[in-house]
Amino acid sequence: MKYTDLTIEEARKIVQDTRVTTVVNSLIKKGLVSVYENTQDLYKAKKETYIFLHENFEDENRLKSLFEVLEKKPQQLNIILAYLHLQQSHQKVLLKELLTHSGATSAQVNTLEKKEILYRKQLSVDRILFTDDKPTLRNELSGLQQNALQEIKLGFQEEKPVLLKGITGSGKTHIYIELIQDVIANGKQALYLLPEIALTAQIIRKLQAVFGNRIGVYHSRFSNNERVEIWKHVQNKTCGVIIGARSSLMLPFHNLGLIIIDEEHDTSYKQQEPAPRYHARDAAVVLAYQCKANVLLGSATPSLESYYNCKNGKYKLVLLTERFGTATLPNIELVDMKEEKAKNPKQGIFSNRLISAIQDSLLQKRQVILFQNRRGYSPLLMCNHCSWIPHCKYCDVALAYHKSNDKLHCHYCGNQSAVIKSCAACGNGKLVSKSFGTEKIEDDIKQVFPNARVQRFDTDSLRNKNKYYEVIQKFEKREIDILVGTQMLVKGLDFENVNLVAVLSADSLLSHPDFRVNERCFQLIEQVSGRAGRKDVEGRVLVQTYQTNHPILQHVLTHAYENFYQEEMDGRSEFQYPPFTKLIRITLKHKDQLVVMNAARQLYQVLGELPKTNIFGPAEPDINRIRNQYIQEILLKTHRENTNLVVVKNIVQEQVKMLRLTKGFSNVFVIIDVDPF
Repeated sequence: MKYTDLTIEEARKIVQDTRVTTVVNSLIKKGLVSVYENTQDLYKAKKETYIFLHENFEDENRLKSLFEVLEKKPQQLNIILAYLHLQQSHQKVLLKELLTHSGATSAQVNTLEKKEILYRKQLSVDRILFTDDKPTLRNELSGLQQNALQEIKLGFQEEKPVLLKGITGSGKTHIYIELIQDVIANGKQALYLLPEIALTAQIIRKLQAVFGNRIGVYHSRFSNNERVEIWKHVQNKTCGVIIGARSSLMLPFHNLGLIIIDEEHDTSYKQQEPAPRYHARDAAVVLAYQCKANVLLGSATPSLESYYNCKNGKYKLVLLTERFGTATLPNIELVDMKEEKAKNPKQGIFSNRLISAIQDSLLQKRQVILFQNRRGYSPLLMCNHCSWIPHCKYCDVALAYHKSNDKLHCHYCGNQSAVIKSCAACGNGKLVSKSFGTEKIEDDIKQVFPNARVQRFDTDSLRNKNKYYEVIQKFEKREIDILVGTQMLVKGLDFENVNLVAVLSADSLLSHPDFRVNERCFQLIEQVSGRAGRKDVEGRVLVQTYQTNHPILQHVLTHAYENFYQEEMDGRSEFQYPPFTKLIRITLKHKDQLVVMNAARQLYQVLGELPKTNIFGPAEPDINRIRNQYIQEILLKTHRENTNLVVVKNIVQEQVKMLRLTKGFSNVFVIIDVDPF
């Protein structure tokens, strides 16, 4: 617990010295420290000022007489008319809305109050907007969707988690809605998990059209007070459906009937920092089991672990192999950047084929999505004479240049520094950009197509929680021609007018030193390609790469998930990686490199005799220092048939506790994380 949030009892335990207590009491008297009797006092309800018509004028005849009296005072009459209009559409009339709608001033409203025509009252309101909309849309399924729905229900009867593998644009959301309707009809609650906050904008509108005001939203962009209000709505049973990110699993559900994990393959479901470290997909399966609820996982590109569970009969697999309506999967083309560079050594970010394709889309009044999984202007600056690269002083990582504020950023610790004008190693006055991020793409595409309306969609450009919704709505309304974004753009969003998607650097997706790199590359490209060619628009996807013969890209060309799965599983089996084994990663951190290395060696030695477990390390990760903390890692690979997995975990925890009691290692920070990392 942070010391800023202590209860009185906890504060008393900490503040033992009477002199310190005197100082604290003095601060309380001066109003510099607040005291709350209980944690409920920390939550303050939001209040708004509402305007009401005096009960004397609720009678129609008296209201007509009022109009006659106010005929010679047009501004006051206008206020009353505006009030009646707002009351009809909003039930309760906010003072600020009345002033805006009538063009009046507060003084003019005060005059009507003095005449006892209007009166005001402060009321507590939700910070979360619950609309009063009633259902307006009837959810209708195609024949294939109906078949899939029946198979899902059979899986629920078998009390198994169900994996719905439906290609992009196949209408998985329509099936989710049908299942949620059944749950609500039985008086139960449904939880709809999404990996990204950005996805909630479209899903909320779709679900509101069917369920009206029975839905609530919960994610990390909400303030503490907003979270409290959603918490209370769930607890008080006023929310039938919760849409949220991974943290919404912690809400106090009273009668949970269904959990839907949409885009279940997504890495955003894994909580890394801070603790507790958990994977929302796996936690949801456990929660559903405890609540005797059904659980449905959905994805066009399922994680290999989930698909493996289907193959082994642990999960039930349901397939949707065609897009909804008349839409078809987009045509994917690989653009060989080696050939492009050979023809034009000064070739920029965009190939000639891509520029031509964008031009055709704009002429057809269609929209374009450009995908690059790196933000900033330039992820790397380098001296063109000695190849020196500026690094973060707190982390062992290169600084990325951001043109928006003309600073170098560390994407690990958040540190910002002024742009370096000359090389610190040789004094050369020219640093050149290597690679490119979304900011540079936005800048360059505006130069190539100066008349196009371009918008960036990444965490740098979407600092405000409402900005997500604004950009998505503008793109839906066709007020944006070209949308440049990172992976937050590729997950489950539905845009009807997009006919061209471009992956600007597939090679960067294939270069991470991780055994899951092929899986994540296939999923990202397949998902981003799914944004093109929805509804009646013929889709086209261009993938720029220097490795046109790479096996993963060849599978992407034909949307061959089954072939990709089999090839990848052969490699995982040969080298004993998940899902054939369980991985436990132990990360040690300390400000002194020698201390953390010695601590890691000692822990490695005592863990060497674990049953049916291979141990690797200790070793430095690729980035061996973050926030001035040096890092060492130990990897445990435990066979799945190991019946002593719980024993292994307990031994690891005990040895970590012993390490912390060892002289010199008490300040070593140790993290134990179980795969998926």
